[in-house]
Amino acid sequence: MTGRPDFTDRGPLAALILAGERGGDNPVAQAAGVTEKCWVPAAGVPMLLRVVDTLCQCRAVGRIAISLQAGATDEDREALSRRAAGVELALLPCGASPTASILEAVGSLESPYPLLITTADHPLLNVEMVDHFWMACEGSDADVAAAVTPASVIQQAYPETQRTYLKFGDGPRSGANLFALLRPQGLRAVEFWRRVEQNRKRPWRIMGAFGLPNLLAYLLGRLTVDRAARQASQIFGAKAVIVDLPFAEAAIDVDKPADLVLVERILKDRERGHVQAGAPL
Repeated sequence: MTGRPDFTDRGPLAALILAGERGGDNPVAQAAGVTEKCWVPAAGVPMLLRVVDTLCQCRAVGRIAISLQAGATDEDREALSRRAAGVELALLPCGASPTASILEAVGSLESPYPLLITTADHPLLNVEMVDHFWMACEGSDADVAAAVTPASVIQQAYPETQRTYLKFGDGPRSGANLFALLRPQGLRAVEFWRRVEQNRKRPWRIMGAFGLPNLLAYLLGRLTVDRAARQASQIFGAKAVIVDLPFAEAAIDVDKPADLVLVERILKDRERGHVQAGAPL
């Protein structure tokens, strides 16, 4: 797992898991007594391993790369290798930010496109979510794609959860931590996001980076999802699509200890058979 991994003879889709830290002490990791959030157990299984399990079960995914902290132990690496048995695995150093990690991964992997991107703090990710997103990507002529979940879907299923919403004119959405770089031109969107990612929890500032007309349209509730994708395409110089996912759990990642409590409740319900994994709620 060194050098430039050759993935050309595997499936059509490479998957990149962002498992690095943004810097500083992470409250979720601290509460769990581990050094890195990706190794926090969710219902007994570290979150990163749950994401690896899901991607290994996805038929479209032929190879997996993980952008990992330099402090990962040999035991950690062996656990990942065992979990990904049967799927080609590359462990890559993470950058100073998520976008830096993506750029470094694209530069390290042989034939990286198309590239599915998700995060290690998304333990509710399942095959149905990935398949739904990938089918929408395959059916488009986009260079870059992002998944979102309508607020109505999330709030109906989990009214207690607090998410960050982009308030589009056709209904607010929350990010689902699923992205795809389908062609090299999609990297232009990554470069743009690199300039604004520090404002990821301030939607109006993100919209402001798209220009005053788009910010005003957003503030006035006139910026629909389709219009946002068209405007983003013009600004990036690459065609972008936004994919709605009908799964409430797709938008529930673990940013704070309260999120982990909800995630563990959902996982335990799945194990008991109360909720069919991946079913739209």
